[in-house]
Amino acid sequence: MLAALAATLVGGCGSKADGPGKRPPPLVKAAPAERHHFVEAIEAIGTARANEQVTLSTAVTERVERVLFDDGMTVGRGQLLAVLTQGQEAASLQGAVAAEAQATTQLSRIKALYDRGFATRAQLELLEATAAGARASAAGARAAIGDRLIRAPFAGIVGLRTISPGAIVAAGTPLVTISDISRIKLDFTVPETQLAGLRQGQEITARASAFPGETFTGTVANIDPAIDPSSRAVLVRALLPNPGGRLKPGMLMNVTVRLTERDGPAVPEYAVTGRGEERFVFVVTPERKAKRVAVRTGLRDAGMVEVIGLPPGARVIGEGVIKVADGMTVRVGGDNGDKGDKVGRANRKPTAVGQRAAAGGAGPGPGRTPGSA
Repeated sequence: MLAALAATLVGGCGSKADGPGKRPPPLVKAAPAERHHFVEAIEAIGTARANEQVTLSTAVTERVERVLFDDGMTVGRGQLLAVLTQGQEAASLQGAVAAEAQATTQLSRIKALYDRGFATRAQLELLEATAAGARASAAGARAAIGDRLIRAPFAGIVGLRTISPGAIVAAGTPLVTISDISRIKLDFTVPETQLAGLRQGQEITARASAFPGETFTGTVANIDPAIDPSSRAVLVRALLPNPGGRLKPGMLMNVTVRLTERDGPAVPEYAVTGRGEERFVFVVTPERKAKRVAVRTGLRDAGMVEVIGLPPGARVIGEGVIKVADGMTVRVGGDNGDKGDKVGRANRKPTAVGQRAAAGGAGPGPGRTPGSA
């Protein structure tokens, strides 16, 4: 018990000897603003669409006679894809063609007689009307047959086949989808606040999750003249070359539109503090005091922010900025003074009383032997 009391007294004496310690100035890191290359860009999510895409369907109810395409086949413009039964229409066409030929022959004869004065004007006009009616009937028969011949309206790739010969299809039934994916239309929306930086012909880059690490380049083709009043955004369409048809309609793609590029002074984002709409940084004065300086911020990139309004050569406090206030003395990491302070603390030798206090008062006091009560 007496040993514990002695240790307490010794520790108290050691504290008095050292004196009450003062809290040292906060340790911070400071560096001048660095030049950084900033890119102002619009980031958006776009949907890929085919350059041309259509689902062909029949205009009449008829039986499928032949199917002339396979799944995923490449077809040319006007290529015949399917044939519907057309027996009745073929017979009608033959009759219309015969009537047209007869009317045309009679019209030629009556014209010759009319020219020689052996036919009246009324007879000529009657045969002209008859011939015109015959031609119209023949054209109608040909159109009826054309409705039963399904052709590709443009070159592209057909989708999966869902019809078979012998099936009866009703009017409007989808038969096949054709897509032209030689290039991709990429549609994305841009807020109206960024509309001023967009223009036709502007380069864009796009990335798809199906091809990680790969970038596709295209250009802005058109900007919708109207802004959506609900989203306050405008629809933009870009065109992307698609060699090999790797990009597919319906893909989601991350779009980047570069607006401007410039080099400017930059500091880490955490070095900038704010109050309302005002922005500040703390700089270190030659007297090693923190000084608050108002700045304007610009573009941001990779954890750096563009700052405008810094004094030339000012060292901006980065790490430790939350510990400082305007006018406070600071210690700057890496300065000679800070190193000397560390060396001084390392070389300072504890006193004998301090050594005993650090040992927890276990050692014998003056005039006492170990183990004495």
